[in-house]
Amino acid sequence: MSKFPPVRACWLGSAGYRTVWDLQAELVEAVRDGRAPDTLLLLEHPHVFTMGKAASADHLLWDEAERDRRGVEVIWSDRGGEATYHGPGQLVGYPILDLAHFGITIPQYLEMLAQSVIDYVGELGVASEPGGPGLTGVWTKGEKVAAIGIKLNRSVVSHGFALNLTTDLDYFDGMMAGQFLGFVKKRLEEWTASSIKL
Repeated sequence: MSKFPPVRACWLGSAGYRTVWDLQAELVEAVRDGRAPDTLLLLEHPHVFTMGKAASADHLLWDEAERDRRGVEVIWSDRGGEATYHGPGQLVGYPILDLAHFGITIPQYLEMLAQSVIDYVGELGVASEPGGPGLTGVWTKGEKVAAIGIKLNRSVVSHGFALNLTTDLDYFDGMMAGQFLGFVKKRLEEWTASSIKL
């Protein structure tokens, strides 16, 4: 039996980044004030490049015309990190949790979040592991298959993970972060015999 309180899970299907960003902000306040339970949002986004606090405009490699042609929105986000791609075929999880309810630290939370993705990937028959020193996310055979990035608001965390299941990886070519060592370059369906659908 788990020593942690229950977490409400919600499947949102395909949902726009701005809409879910606003929903996360509302849930952060509601969870912090005790008006909502700890919640996990599961979804996929339409094509979007999100630009974290460390991102700059020169991280975008596709010009506006190419982004429009491919239907990619650009959103400057309040999360940490640089440029990230989200799109169809990518499972996104946003846990909105008050860590005080769980009695864990940020490093413990990040470790547990990565382990939950590793466990799910394992259920699909693919061995994976957390990144080594200086590397975040979840890795399979030396390739990053899931990104992890969070935001902390007092004791409440938001944002979370993005796991490439059947993602069109060509979209990662539209931003500079896709050229950095260890950026997400594989999708899970390349390693599993299981049929994957979101």
